[in-house]
Amino acid sequence: MMTDRNNVEHLSVAMTTETVNDVTQTTSTSVMTSSSSRGIEFYFQCAVIVIGVVGTAANALILYAMVASKQHKKNILIFNQNILDLFSSLLLVITYAVMLRNFYLSGLTGYWLCMLILNENLLWCVMLASRVNLVFITIERYLKVVHPVWGKNKLRNWMIYSAIAFAWISGCVQMNAVGFSTSVVINGICYGYVIWKSSSSRVAYAILYFSLVCIFILITCIFCYWRILIVIRRQAKVMASHVTAGQITSHSRSHQIQSNVIKTMVLVSAFYAVSDLPISVYILLTNIRGNFTQLDGIWYSTLFLSFFYFCANPFIYGTKFDPVKRVLLRLIPCEKRPLQTESIHITVSENRNVQNRN
Repeated sequence: MMTDRNNVEHLSVAMTTETVNDVTQTTSTSVMTSSSSRGIEFYFQCAVIVIGVVGTAANALILYAMVASKQHKKNILIFNQNILDLFSSLLLVITYAVMLRNFYLSGLTGYWLCMLILNENLLWCVMLASRVNLVFITIERYLKVVHPVWGKNKLRNWMIYSAIAFAWISGCVQMNAVGFSTSVVINGICYGYVIWKSSSSRVAYAILYFSLVCIFILITCIFCYWRILIVIRRQAKVMASHVTAGQITSHSRSHQIQSNVIKTMVLVSAFYAVSDLPISVYILLTNIRGNFTQLDGIWYSTLFLSFFYFCANPFIYGTKFDPVKRVLLRLIPCEKRPLQTESIHITVSENRNVQNRN
C-alpha cells in the first residue's frame, strides 16, 4: 500500500481524484517537490535493499535449520511464516532495486511493472499474508494449550494447510483488488493507490484496513497468549507439586518444548506489534485527515521499521527456538575442538611410550 512521489513509493492518501485530469493536476505538485526529497528517498531505498538482503539470507538459513531439525513437519504454520518472511525480504530487494532506476513506463510492460512492482503490490500481498498467518499460529497455539483435548481430537492437518492457503490467497486478493483499481500510469510515471472513487471510499478502506490488520491482530495475540501463559504457569505448578521425580523428566521435557515455541512466537508477535503499529496509525491519519501533512522523515522511519520486522524475525527464531538454535550452532566452525582432540591424542601416545619403556 505504498506509493512514491516519483516512483510511487508511499501511499498518497491525501490525493483523492475523480478524473484523470484531476490526478494529473494533483500529482504535478508531488512531482515538482520530489527533487527536494530525493536525497532521503535514495538513502531509504538503499537501506531497504540492505535489510532485504540480510533478511533473505537469514530467513533462508532459518528455513534450512527447521528442515534439518524436522520442525517443518511439527510446526507447519511457523515454517510457512518463515517462507512468507523469506519472500517478503526477497521482494523488498527486487522492488526497491527497480525503484532506484527512473523508468519511463510505456505500453503493456510499463503497465504491469507499475501494477506489480512499483506500487509494491506483490510485496504487500506477501506482507499481508504474513500477518494473516501470524494470527493462525496464535490460534493454533491457543487451541493446543488452552483446549488440549479439542486440539488433539479435532485439529487436523487439512485445517492447517487450509489456513496456509487462506493466508496466501487473502493477501493476494485484497491487495490486487485495491492495487489495480487505484493505481495508474501518467506520463510514464506510476502513481499507486491514488485513484479512489470518492474520499469516503478511501476513508472507509483505511479504517477497515487499520481495524483488521492492526487492531484485530493485536487483540487476538494479546488475548490468546495471555490465556496460554496462564495455563502454562498453572501446569508448571501442578507438575512441581504432584508429579513423581521419575515422571517429571518426560513431562517437563514436553512442557519445556511447548513453552519454548510459545515464548518464541510471543516475541515474534510483540515485535510485529511494535514495528507495524506506527505505520498503521500514520496511514490511518493521512487517509482520514485530508489536510494531514505528510513528513518524509516520519513516513520513511515508520516504513523502515515495518520492513525491519522481516530482517529481525530470523534472529528471534535463531536465538530463542531451541531446535533451530542447535542446528545453527552446529554450522559454526569450532577450531578449539580439533586442537583439543589433537592434544589429547598426543598425550595418550606419550603416555603409552613411557609405559612401554618402563
